[in-house]
Amino acid sequence: MLEFYEAYSDYHDLMKLTEELFATLATEVTGSTFVKYGEHEIDFSKFERLSMREAVCRYWPEGAAPAPAPAELAVPGGPRAAAERFNSWAPSGSLEPLIGLASMKDGEITGALFETLAERRLIQPTILYDYPTDISPLSKCRKDDPSLVERFEIYVAGMELGNAFSELNDPIEQERRFRAQVETGGEEAPREVDMDYIRALAHGMPPAAGEGIGIDRLTMLFTDTHSIREVILFPLLRPEAIHPAEQDAGEKK
Repeated sequence: MLEFYEAYSDYHDLMKLTEELFATLATEVTGSTFVKYGEHEIDFSKFERLSMREAVCRYWPEGAAPAPAPAELAVPGGPRAAAERFNSWAPSGSLEPLIGLASMKDGEITGALFETLAERRLIQPTILYDYPTDISPLSKCRKDDPSLVERFEIYVAGMELGNAFSELNDPIEQERRFRAQVETGGEEAPREVDMDYIRALAHGMPPAAGEGIGIDRLTMLFTDTHSIREVILFPLLRPEAIHPAEQDAGEKK
């Protein structure tokens, strides 16, 4: 994982830097911004930008009509209504219905709809932005819409290649989000509030944005490799089997 952090006043600057970075890497590694991956020809010179809500609406299955609009997904209860329409259609379609809706917040439902409907269909380079606050506990909220954060991810060939966001540097808001996570519970939720992190924030953190890029998946794309096992630099290997003769010799000692 390649990670870098800079003092960006606007995370849109980080989007632009990311687009330039990927185009330059593709050219340096393969000699062109066009990269063949399986049956697809990926063009790293062009990035599309989609909000998560827009992606859900674009790839909404025809049979689950009516398709939501981004505005519907922005109102309280809108994502839940859309998910219930999808679930009513899913048994007759080729997709699995969403489970656990009763305990999910609107932002979590939006994220689940994206993963189910849109993620695998983002083939050409895409920056997916405007993530819900409900699924982004470390990201800074948008000033004009506290339900969304300044966060984006990079998708190519249906794979997430990177995650970036403006760092939340308000210790009071960060503690509130951590406590909400603990109270909600769940398998992936933290068991206790990380007060060491809160105290560190309280000492003062300047505005910053960070990004992590999955080097292994990027290598897969540039080499037209379809198994991450083939590109991991230090893969986890099974213990080497001990030959019976060596085992007997060891026991005699």
